[in-house]
Amino acid sequence: MSSEIPPKVQNQLAQLQQMQQQAQMLVGQKNQIELSLREVDHALEALGDAPDDAVIYQAIGEIMIKSDMNKTVESLKEKRETFDIRLKTLARQEERIQSRFTELQEQLKDALGAGAGVTAE
Repeated sequence: MSSEIPPKVQNQLAQLQQMQQQAQMLVGQKNQIELSLREVDHALEALGDAPDDAVIYQAIGEIMIKSDMNKTVESLKEKRETFDIRLKTLARQEERIQSRFTELQEQLKDALGAGAGVTAE
């Protein structure tokens, strides 16, 4: 019996590893978006509690610029909507990767169990 892993199984293992990396990247992106979303929500809440005549400043790069309250609130709401859409997109991508990952795992179990004489470690 040969202890070599068949090329098809090697390819499936490589795909599985690639999917793990993609899933990890998605989790990182999702965490960043969720953090940004919390920051936007916090800013909107703070602006909602501020009096209408409050002077507000917006950070633009390294500087702070006096900003109109209504324009700032509208801008933050647009950012929130964008982040929500991005989160939904990432969730769908995560589901697809998880589904394909599970499918590949099953194929590998079948290939390794079907008897090339190779044992999974």
